[in-house]
Amino acid sequence: MRFGLAVQLLVFGVSVLAARVQVTWDVGYKSISRDGFSTWRAIGANGQVPIPPIYVTQGDVLELTAINHLDKPITLHAHGLFQRNSTFYDGVGMVTECGIPPGGQYTYMIDTGEQHGLYFIHGHYGLEMSEGLRAPFIIQEKEQSTEYDEDILLTLEDWGQQPEGELIERLKQVSTDSLPNDYKTGLVNGINGNISQTVQFECNRRYRIRVLNIGLDQSFKVQIPGHTMHVIEADGVTTKPLRVDGLDLAPGQRYSVIVQALESDEFNYGLNVTMYADFLDPVPGLTPRYYPQVIEYRKGAPMREYAQQSDDALVWPDDFTLEPRDECEMGSADRVIELNKRNYLPGMGLPYYGLGNTSYASVRVPTMLSALTMGDLARDPLVYGPQSSVIVLNYMENVELVVRNGMNRSHPMHVHSRVFQVVERGPWGDAQAMGKRVVPLQVARPNNPMRRDTVVLPEFGYIKLRFKADLPGAVSIVHCHTEHLAQGMAVVLVEAPRVLQQNARVPQALLDNCRALGFPISGNGAGNQGYDLTGLPPAIAL
Repeated sequence: MRFGLAVQLLVFGVSVLAARVQVTWDVGYKSISRDGFSTWRAIGANGQVPIPPIYVTQGDVLELTAINHLDKPITLHAHGLFQRNSTFYDGVGMVTECGIPPGGQYTYMIDTGEQHGLYFIHGHYGLEMSEGLRAPFIIQEKEQSTEYDEDILLTLEDWGQQPEGELIERLKQVSTDSLPNDYKTGLVNGINGNISQTVQFECNRRYRIRVLNIGLDQSFKVQIPGHTMHVIEADGVTTKPLRVDGLDLAPGQRYSVIVQALESDEFNYGLNVTMYADFLDPVPGLTPRYYPQVIEYRKGAPMREYAQQSDDALVWPDDFTLEPRDECEMGSADRVIELNKRNYLPGMGLPYYGLGNTSYASVRVPTMLSALTMGDLARDPLVYGPQSSVIVLNYMENVELVVRNGMNRSHPMHVHSRVFQVVERGPWGDAQAMGKRVVPLQVARPNNPMRRDTVVLPEFGYIKLRFKADLPGAVSIVHCHTEHLAQGMAVVLVEAPRVLQQNARVPQALLDNCRALGFPISGNGAGNQGYDLTGLPPAIAL
């Protein structure tokens, strides 16, 4: 089976009108087996699972209308897209909107501006993303800055044996000491990775391969033995070319690489995909899982075999070796915010996680609407409710986030609405006592640190991220891009809320959807005035 290679501006449900691309997703259920042995009710769009990718051109505005045919609310988030003066289109349930009610709809106006590269669109209300509500989003450059002959898309995702929401509900009934492992199946371009697919290469041609991990909690490695990859993009940031032997992608991460085809078609070659999770002990046949695909130069040609090399002997992209093409010096820190990953084990049910003293949980009024309607009090995090985990930022201050993790599982940390500089990574906690590798201390080059929107917080390690708070009025969530978001591993950044109050033009449809779901559209986190938070459940202390 051949990979889907077409670069297209006309995909299902799409009409192109100059610089405005209109897409409609009729979001509904579809019973399907994607792993070859378990059939359950997935979530798709226009009757399709997987949902086809969306292609636009740099500068276009994507008008994405979601019509909800489910029996629960949905939202859609454009992962990696900047939200300048448009935080109400960021698509985070009970942060920037209440959600689209069953039978309702909402149109997201996604202005690509100067951005280009590889992104994706996914549900951001509960765990609907993991049930199929996700699709690649490719923004092509107006003028191609890197020469290549053909564009190839490689979409990687994990797929469980039951809907993630049902799994969460089931796990709430068991002891935290006996939470079962969910060994998932890897999907390559929407198909069970065990079904070998073929990507056609022609001798001497240059290929841009766009690789993204849109899964929930599994990481992927990709290699093409016998070929050289040069990374030219990471999370939508164009990089200086970096030669690597393979790619390693945590959930939410994306890369583009240039691969030069060989001069001879004597052999075909492997395109090796490995799905793994650092929180699962290796079990033969279950984890890690290997999904060999084929680079075909000539039909019927023999496969070129290579001896397997250890990962330590190979070169992988790293945030301290990658370098943005457009240089930007490391900003000094006006303010340091410390976020320590913590957890609470209740004995029965899933653990609660957080990045501070409380576990993040939804409130009764979306944080954006509280910031919009609370006047001067919007500058006080207390009015949003303790479970909202709000941090208020001042306009144009240089912020450093220090995120620490003393646990034996890494976390892909995603910051909405912007990219950040990755300035430092190092050890935290007692890795040796747990038999884990000690994370080496690494400090970024001060003249041009790597910028991206999703970074791995290592087990028993910390990371330092810096950015300028230059999105006045933005309400942006920072969270682990796994099921840990549903367990509270998040904080919310509210930037210069008075600017939001002065400039925001919230779509009427957003307010109507809140009313249809029975949520207030003004007031503090509980929908009351001042500091009266009556009606909110107690926050989970960590």
